[in-house]
Amino acid sequence: MDIQIRLENGNGVPRLGPYDSLPSFRDVPNSEKQNLFLKKLNICCVVFDFTDPTANLKEKDIKRQTLVELVDYAASANGKFTETAMQEIARMVSANLFRTSHALARESRAFEAFDLEEEEPLMDPAWSHLQVVYELLLRFVASPETDAKLAKRYVDHSFVLRLLDLFDSEDPRERDYLKTVLHRIYGKFMVHRPYIRKAINNIFYRFIFETEKHNGIAELLEILGSIINGFALPLKEEHKLFLVRALIPLHKPKSIPAYHQQLSYCVTQFVEKDCKLADTVIRGLLKYWPVTNSSKEVMFLGELEEVLEATQPPEFQRCMVPLFRRISRCLSSSHFQVAERALFLWNNDHIENLIKQNRKVILPIIFPSLEKNAQAHWNQAVQSLTLNVRKIFSDVDPDLLQDCLLKFQEDEAQEQEIKAKRDSTWKHLEEIATAKAASNEPVLVPLRTSTKVPSG
Repeated sequence: MDIQIRLENGNGVPRLGPYDSLPSFRDVPNSEKQNLFLKKLNICCVVFDFTDPTANLKEKDIKRQTLVELVDYAASANGKFTETAMQEIARMVSANLFRTSHALARESRAFEAFDLEEEEPLMDPAWSHLQVVYELLLRFVASPETDAKLAKRYVDHSFVLRLLDLFDSEDPRERDYLKTVLHRIYGKFMVHRPYIRKAINNIFYRFIFETEKHNGIAELLEILGSIINGFALPLKEEHKLFLVRALIPLHKPKSIPAYHQQLSYCVTQFVEKDCKLADTVIRGLLKYWPVTNSSKEVMFLGELEEVLEATQPPEFQRCMVPLFRRISRCLSSSHFQVAERALFLWNNDHIENLIKQNRKVILPIIFPSLEKNAQAHWNQAVQSLTLNVRKIFSDVDPDLLQDCLLKFQEDEAQEQEIKAKRDSTWKHLEEIATAKAASNEPVLVPLRTSTKVPSG
């Protein structure tokens, strides 16, 4: 049956008209194939409602078969896509992909859910159609027959921005396709690259500072990992600002476990490309350190090891004091996995060498934690690892270790003396209170005043 090229109502929205399958490409002469391609694209602009699984079954099946034929034709096209074909592909893809219902469904559930991390992802019921549309878009963008100079008129900024909006889809299958498609667009359309980076920046800013809700942060970071890998040296100031203003603050949101692996890769890439950024990155990690969440502390320690692996001595020395104050707290953590992960840093030869070179600064900071672990940590593995670390210092500088031990013992003795005085004071007050209670007299505690020494 012959179908009109435009199935639209007065508002330009596709409507349901007579919907029969068109001839197969192999059943028409070559001269008609391009026209048939346009007709098939046009009927695929009709979007069906999948919330009712029993509605329009025949039409849905015809559309899916037509989409599959379009993919096969696009993959085997011997000539370049005409400008009309590009325009119609963009129109059909837009009609099918750029919808809002999936986002609305997600938002309505967000308020009902107590813990979104435990919730099953929402699978789009229209995926049987959407998947093939994504496949067609991917073939179109990746095809050597697609002229980027022409196609950029239709795969424009608006198109790219709407694709980026879809990354918030709950359906992981959709986000996976989007990741591949956007990466291909970034590679093919060089003119769009700054815009894509800026748009991703804006998504991150909104996520970090406003919503803290977004489903596609991991996928966007995965794309960026590849983009960062291709940055030319020396790094542009724009790229360094992206690290400082977006990537480092991405350590703040509570949902970081969902994307930490990809984030860590991006951050480490920057340090590997420019070792001078190590100090900035390490101080950023310390700023957002999850002091009350042990599982996140373990994650941060893992990322810290990757960053330190790429850190050179000058940058290490700039941040080693605040860094090892934090590591010292991790070493003495009652959560054995935190203490264990911190002790594992000494298994890394590069990090161990950095520590040895700067032991006179580092050991006095961490020695109290090491000594307390060795004496009394409840976990046997932590005790054993602590003794191994102590032995490393003992082998390289026994005099320094002995000095730290003496200082620790002096501090402990002083602390015990202060504690004994405090206990004695409280005991004395209790005795006075007990004695006064019998005579019903109030207990007066004298105010402690500081004596000022007159300046000579």
